[in-house]
Amino acid sequence: MNLGCGFVLDCCRLTIKIMKLIFLGSGSAFTVGHDNYQSNMIFESDRGRKLLIDCGSDIRFSLNALGFCHMDITDIYISHLHADHVGGLEYIGFTTKFDPRCNKPNLYASKELAHDLWYRTLSGGMRSIEGELATIDTFFEVHPVRKGGSFTWEGVEFKLIKVIHVDNGYFMMPSYGLYFEVDGVKVLLSTDTQFKKNLNDLYKQADLIFHDCETSFFPTGIHAHYNELMTLPAHIRSKIWLYHYEPGELPDAKKDGFRGFVKRGQTFELVREACRETQEAIAV
Repeated sequence: MNLGCGFVLDCCRLTIKIMKLIFLGSGSAFTVGHDNYQSNMIFESDRGRKLLIDCGSDIRFSLNALGFCHMDITDIYISHLHADHVGGLEYIGFTTKFDPRCNKPNLYASKELAHDLWYRTLSGGMRSIEGELATIDTFFEVHPVRKGGSFTWEGVEFKLIKVIHVDNGYFMMPSYGLYFEVDGVKVLLSTDTQFKKNLNDLYKQADLIFHDCETSFFPTGIHAHYNELMTLPAHIRSKIWLYHYEPGELPDAKKDGFRGFVKRGQTFELVREACRETQEAIAV
């Protein structure tokens, strides 16, 4: 299947129902270059509905690079308020509102994020439209998720996992990963988190882990660093795909017992008998 923009996907045909996880990008917030984008991703159901996991500032480029556009986005989950996770919502909001072919995307986020998402992040550029003072409901069908809660999409329950990302000395910046199960495969998606023991139980329970991984020589302290993740037991590392890394040369993750570093365009089919990556973007 040719998705354009210099990429070819070698597809595995399965007759059972599947859900795909497609990485639009796998880089850090400050990724620059033609070969990667910020770590946003798409869940695609067997019915063709698409759930965008975070919506960073380069989303219009990363969608286009894999043959997608704003019309494909029916649902969005927001983990926290950094620009590489919310900076593209203005693009999605405006393009879907003023395109008569589109319905409002559903937007899922923790209840404690929903207010600040509009009033501290989006309203400055989005509340004034011709003849109207807009609100977040002008652009999105908002579904706030209560503390300790979850949301259901295409029959899959996504549980919000509170993670420790940034502590400014006064309060903890709200940030939520996801834990879910597809066809018996238990999956943990860290989004952005420091390396903390509060995730240990989920590391053990999950069959597959997608973990943010800083690779910088100058650690920021707000992401799990590769050297920290290396201290995990071998049986935990063997479940982990690494993403949200800096540009440049990467460690040999497979040699170190991880599944590897996720590449832009890499697609995973979440099924029990496979629990594997079955499509990989190949530059031509």
